[in-house]
Amino acid sequence: MGVKAALETIIRHQMNFLVGNERASVHLKGDAAHVLRRKKELLKERKAEIIKCDARVSVIRELAIGQRKDVDYVVHFQYFIRQKDLFYAEEEQVYRRAIFERGRLEDDRYAAYETMDEAGETLEREVTKGKGSPIPYKYSRLEAVKYAEAWWNGRNPAYSNFQDNCTNFISQCLHAGGSPMNGYPSVGRGWWQQNQQWSWSWSVAHSFQRYLTGATIGLRAQQVEKPEELLLGDVIAYDFENDGRWNHTTIVTAKDANGMPLVNAHSADSRRRYWAYQDSSKYTPQMKYKFFHILDNV
Repeated sequence: MGVKAALETIIRHQMNFLVGNERASVHLKGDAAHVLRRKKELLKERKAEIIKCDARVSVIRELAIGQRKDVDYVVHFQYFIRQKDLFYAEEEQVYRRAIFERGRLEDDRYAAYETMDEAGETLEREVTKGKGSPIPYKYSRLEAVKYAEAWWNGRNPAYSNFQDNCTNFISQCLHAGGSPMNGYPSVGRGWWQQNQQWSWSWSVAHSFQRYLTGATIGLRAQQVEKPEELLLGDVIAYDFENDGRWNHTTIVTAKDANGMPLVNAHSADSRRRYWAYQDSSKYTPQMKYKFFHILDNV
């Protein structure tokens, strides 16, 4: 059996497990087993189920050392979910590494995401230098969500992009919604990306949530207590270990049948994923969240 066929067999067992075939669990390897079990538990809690699952496997690289072969690959999953009277599709693009010894699968785990090339183009929209003054704008949630849907598993060459691209992607979504940049060229001030440079708040999850917590001009947000208070185009920040360092950012692109947010994100690339991220390899029971409602300034 060739490498791609072996990987497709692995993924087929995972899909069978997700749609209810518990016997397929004996074939699960590595950290995928824990993640998939949490995903099934979360769906059960939400009174939802995956009724169909599709996947496309692409091999990125193979490295053979004696009888051992390391294979980096990417899987594009599509989950068709039923929850009460609602049907919707969730998608994710997962990078993984499989280790074969003498042709037998020994391990299969999440791998680092591919580094994207930085852009050579310059953004056309000017940013306000320094502190600036209050900038009037009306945030278009529709345009922000449209951008999040268009680029959830791609990289826009008009922007610089990174290996850890989650916050950069959310910043792009908010910018597409009309949120104005400010603070250029100080990396520690404002929120901006310009001339292949960027502020910490634009691209670093911890700096971004700190900016949203205190910004008074340009892009502004109000923190709310519950995820169900969020609207489409709003933002969630994640502290995976509850150590005070915020690690991840997502944007709300839909609601489920219970009115809870479904989010798009990069690193890992996800579309309409349940907001709580309990099915993430980075999940811990201590995980904390902040919920930000993006404000207009008109």
